[in-house]
Order: sequence, then C-alpha cells, then structure tokens
Amino acid sequence: MKSNAPSIPYAEHRLISIDVLRGIVIALMALDHTRDFFSNVHFNPTDLTQTSIGLFLTRWITHFCAPVFIFLAGTSAFLANAQYPDQPQLCTFLFRRGVLIVFLGVTFESLIWSYTPDFSEISGAVLWAIGWSMIMLAGMIRLLPTWAIVLIGVSMIAGHNLFDHLTRDDVGIFGDIWAILHSGETVRITDGLVLHPFYPLIPWIGVMSVGYGFGKLMLLEQSLQEKILLLSGILLTLLFIGLRYSKEYGDPVPWTHQESAILTALSFINCEKYPPSLLYLLMTLGPAIALLPFLARSSTSRLSHPLALFGKTPMVFYVSHLVVIVMGSLANAFIHRQFYENTAAQIPSIGFPYAYGYELPIVYLIWLIVLVSLYPLCRWFYSFKRKRQNRYPVLKYV
Repeated sequence: MKSNAPSIPYAEHRLISIDVLRGIVIALMALDHTRDFFSNVHFNPTDLTQTSIGLFLTRWITHFCAPVFIFLAGTSAFLANAQYPDQPQLCTFLFRRGVLIVFLGVTFESLIWSYTPDFSEISGAVLWAIGWSMIMLAGMIRLLPTWAIVLIGVSMIAGHNLFDHLTRDDVGIFGDIWAILHSGETVRITDGLVLHPFYPLIPWIGVMSVGYGFGKLMLLEQSLQEKILLLSGILLTLLFIGLRYSKEYGDPVPWTHQESAILTALSFINCEKYPPSLLYLLMTLGPAIALLPFLARSSTSRLSHPLALFGKTPMVFYVSHLVVIVMGSLANAFIHRQFYENTAAQIPSIGFPYAYGYELPIVYLIWLIVLVSLYPLCRWFYSFKRKRQNRYPVLKYV
C-alpha cells in the first residue's frame, strides 16, 4: 500500500560539515546533561562568586548546543526545499515533524526534567522550542519568500532584547502569551497544570528562520562558500565583542570587572540564555559558522565519522542519551545509598542529596562512556532508517 506521507529525505542530500557540526553540539549537550545528573556541584556553574574556571567553561561550551542545532535545523529545511521544490510537501513535513517534537517535549522531556508522572508540569525546554520553531517555519515557507523569512528572523534575534523590561503583568490579558513568547515566566494553565517556558519562542523562531536563509550559502561553489562562511563567522564574532564591550545593548546583564583578568574574561562571555540574548546568539553562532569550512575539509578524519553519525540521528540520540543518563544517575545513587525517601530526589529540578555526585574529571569520564554506549544504537538506527523508511513512513520524522 502506497503511503501519502510527505517524502522529504533529509538524509539523501547532506553536507558532511553540517552533520559533523550538529554531531559536535549534540555531544556537548550530552556533556551538559551528564554534569547536571552526576556532578557534585549543586549551584549555577556560571555563578562567578562560587564557580571554578573548569566548571564555568564546561557549562559555557555547551551554550553552543541549542543555537547551533536550531540554526542548522533551518538550514536543513532550506536544503530539502532546494532539492525537492514541492513546497507544500516540505511544509507538511515540517509541520508534522514539529508537532511530533512538541509532543515529545510536553511528554518525555517534561517527565525527565520535572519528574511529575502525572504530567502536572510541562517543561517548555529545547524540544518545545524546536517543535514550535519548525511549525512556524513551515507556515512562513508557505506564505513568504526566503528574504522575508530571513528579515523576520533577524528582527526577532536583534530586536527582542528591546522588550526585556516587559513582564507578563505589564501586558495584561496577554500575559501568558508573552511569557511563552519572551519573558519565560511560569504559566498556570489550570489549577493542576503549569507550563515552564524555559525556552521562550521569539528568539528561537528567529534563529531557525535565519538558519533557513543561511542554507542558500551552502549551495554555493565550495571555495566561494568557504570564504563567505569564514568571513561571516568572524564578523559576527567581532560584532559580539564590540557590542558586549560597549555594554549598550544585546544582553540584560552587562559584564563587570572582577578580581582577576580571568574572571573578568568569564564575565565578558557570560551571556543570558533564558531567553537567548542577541549577544548570546552572536557569541555562539559566529564561531560555529566560521568552523564549518574547517569541518568540511576534515570530513574524512576518523573523528568526523562518529560525530556525523550522531548528527544524522539527533532525535534518537536525544531521547536515548537522557534515558541512559537519568537511569545511570538513579542507579548510581541507589548503589551508594545517596538519596532521600524516593528516587525523585535525584532529579535536578527536585534537588540532589548534599553528598551526591563526582568531581569534574569523573563527570567527563562518564560523558565519554555515554557517547560510546550510544554509538552502536545510533549506527543501527541510521542503517535501519535508510533501509526501511519507505516501508515505515513515520521514520522520516525521526
């Protein structure tokens, strides 16, 4: 029986540098979550009054994950649109995939981060942002030319910090909507159901929209493309440095002079993620774009293959890595008897026992074990998907 499901084979026309870069940020994401569940440090790692340089940088490097991943999701959509010009089919695919990702966000991701089996708390985290951004991008592709999509995206990224002072109380009856779109305050849907929009949507929709327009550069002749990517990445990074130094605009918390040059430098790069400020996005997307030409030239290296594989199976990696990390932390806590009256005490949003966790070198070792353990699963799934996606159309959305 022939399926009517949209056939948008993202996997058939991939640029290896995009897969490798996506794989890098996915691996870094696993580092961040490993630290969340296994570290013996239970304060904000970017708090300069308490943190160490190693701990700060371990958290800071993972800031690249969400912006780069969502940006590249937009780029992949453009490449699919360029190869398969059936625009309604692409929009349908993006819409359906977005709905699936939002569903995973409000179910699986909410269970992981809030540990409320009755789903009384919805976590509006990264899957929430990716899914809604994909749904909005589908609508924009259907209605607008590429230049207009990029213009809207740039306006969202560059302009949303103008409204940092507005809270839900300032906009009256639209308070809940504003919390979801920008301010990130908790939304009480009913007496027994709340939404925590950790990833407010406006800037993330902007990132995916700009990523969509960026895809046009990935179709240029290679030498010209590499020059433009490198120059664009450097200019964005310099723009970050200039705006950050000026303290005039782009982040709600200006950098400050600290007791040492190192701490001052850390303050300089300590930009706001919730919601992602203009400077946060320039700081992360600029270097990532500049890195793409180098990844393209090293695409045959031994390390590129496993990273590209992770980049080709992002949803499987995301779901499975959280399961492995959470189950591992619970097992570890049980073995060492370091928990309260129930295992919920091991979930970060609930709180860890004071004595729980390990020093940073052990956290890094656990992270490497997680990556190695997930590689066979991702390799199997990628092979299975390539062979069976025509038989099982749902695989196109995973």
